[in-house]
Amino acid sequence: MNTLSTLFYISMGAWFVTEFLYKNMLKSGKEDQKNKDKSTLNILWLAIPFSIMSSILISYNTHFMIVDGNWILYVGEILILTGIIFRYIIIRSLGKYFTVDVTIRQDHKIKKEGFYKYLRHPSYAFSLLTSLGLGLYLNNCLSLIFAFVPPFLAFAYRIKIEEQALVEQFGDEYLEYRKSTKKLLPFIY
Repeated sequence: MNTLSTLFYISMGAWFVTEFLYKNMLKSGKEDQKNKDKSTLNILWLAIPFSIMSSILISYNTHFMIVDGNWILYVGEILILTGIIFRYIIIRSLGKYFTVDVTIRQDHKIKKEGFYKYLRHPSYAFSLLTSLGLGLYLNNCLSLIFAFVPPFLAFAYRIKIEEQALVEQFGDEYLEYRKSTKKLLPFIY
């Protein structure tokens, strides 16, 4: 096994462990406004493992290369690591306001600085970057589709539900913030 594949396996393990810890440690509390999630957490926990397993299985059983060359493996691994690291940074920057389920905290405020100056959902954007990196690392067109599309659809649904809750809570303040930012990709989407 070469260094890159070792790094890939380590980063995949880190991805799993961090997401597992987030899911089990960063849930809403008793005093939070619950019943806003509408099963989005469950959908994500079905979509992401499905996308990882299916994209890896597809890469072993089909050969629809994206490009001929190993450089794409390095690009994929860089995106995986970037996604994991920056998602962690963003979660830390939100502090107590980050929960894995869609929740409004007691003293919740809209964060508008840092990554949030450009994106309303940077944590999801970097999770999707990790998924994109996985698809590129596998260097298989079908794997890329399976690595990226299911999580993207799950996050798109979650964003819709989350933004409904934020508009209910913050009204015009959130609507104004929404006008000046993008969902997942700065200046584009």
